Amino acid sequence: MTRKSIEFNGVVRLTSLGTAYLLLTVTVGFAAINTGNNSLFIGLAFMLGVLLLSGLASKGGLKGIEIELVELDEAWAGEPTPGLLILHNRSKIWSARDIVLILSELEEPVFVPVLPGKSRTTVPATFLFPKRGRIELTRVDLYTRYPFALFVKKRRVRLNAQTVVFPRLLSHRERQPFIPVEGDFVASNRVGPGAEIFAFRDYVRGDSLRQLHWKKTASLGRWIIKQSELDANRSVQIALDPYLPPGVSEERFEEMVSAAATMLNDALKARIEVVLSMPGIELRGSGPTVRRPMFEALAMVTPVGTPADFAPHPDMMLFSLRGDHESRTA
Repeated sequence: MTRKSIEFNGVVRLTSLGTAYLLLTVTVGFAAINTGNNSLFIGLAFMLGVLLLSGLASKGGLKGIEIELVELDEAWAGEPTPGLLILHNRSKIWSARDIVLILSELEEPVFVPVLPGKSRTTVPATFLFPKRGRIELTRVDLYTRYPFALFVKKRRVRLNAQTVVFPRLLSHRERQPFIPVEGDFVASNRVGPGAEIFAFRDYVRGDSLRQLHWKKTASLGRWIIKQSELDANRSVQIALDPYLPPGVSEERFEEMVSAAATMLNDALKARIEVVLSMPGIELRGSGPTVRRPMFEALAMVTPVGTPADFAPHPDMMLFSLRGDHESRTA
């Protein structure tokens, strides 16, 4: 079952069986008129009744169907993403059978063998998003050949769902291996064991006296506790410059975003402290709480035609296309 063999413009399409049946019906009709044979008229009436019943059953079966997207895994551009769809048949009379769901974001059509009236069913579906960003799913096309496979009936159903698709990750052949290094140029900005003082506060019962700051205690006349800053461990700073120079294609920009997302993904898998910097955005962390916000920031970044006021740290891993422009104009 392929998408091209099912999709068509319009509402109804004759199948090969339906075409043969329609030609046979016309032939019987001519024979009945020419001969005046009552048996042929009865046969013609029966054949026309089958056509009418086929149209009513297919229309009634699709008319009451509603679709909802209830679950979707993390979506990455160019990667199959499993999800779940709920089909609800609100018709009290008609059952729907042999339903095919087609959506441009589906990797392949979804087949539902039967959906009785006043019932619902959950079906797995595999999505494939070609590009990153916020994607809105607004409609699904339903097709059925039920009940006699004489016609293919189509109905477009509204779907109200959206998701953020993360950038495409580079394959191992497209990238350099990521090697984590020990770094101390990123301050953790968190309380924890370390050599640097993070803040001072009043003593509370249970604090260790080893943390007393004697000079401040003497000057203020009350017990003062020093809090040290958690030492930075392995860390990496990733900076992305959204400037798209003249003459550089948007494909190169997408490749750059994918390279930054790949490095970010490798660093988070290695449990490394990551700082993601873009103009107006700085995200920091190493756990699952920062994973989605970081990838969403990369998914939503758009190229700008004006160089931004962006001065990355010399130790950052900088992703920028300004060098491409210089090499083209040299």
